[in-house]
Amino acid sequence: MSTDTTASVSTHILDTSVGSPARGVAVRLAARAGREGDWRALGGSATDADGRCKDLPALPEGTTHVRLDFEVERYFEQDPATTPQRADAQQDAPANRDSETFFPEVTVTFAVRPGEHYHVPLLLNPFGYSVYRGS
Repeated sequence: MSTDTTASVSTHILDTSVGSPARGVAVRLAARAGREGDWRALGGSATDADGRCKDLPALPEGTTHVRLDFEVERYFEQDPATTPQRADAQQDAPANRDSETFFPEVTVTFAVRPGEHYHVPLLLNPFGYSVYRGS
């Protein structure tokens, strides 16, 4: 929850290769005060069945920049039997690859202002991603 002196952040992930939420993706949150400030790890969470992180840590007062680190490679390495839609979608992926995902991690860095809430969705597939400021 944001206050007059802090911002707040939430996120969710949609796997566009299967058209459903991405469950079980680890997400880490870091913040800094000022462009030259040191990054401070705040903790993390994992996406739930709806692809949402509902318990990301609060941002400290004075935060001006936030970084979300999404560990997506493990999500794409999960047992296809648990996600048959994803297994079907990956049949058309390029052959002879060491990994089924081109981007093993996704890092999103953005600026924040006190008193505002920032919802940053990640649209994900094995070979690309997109982010935006949601509502």
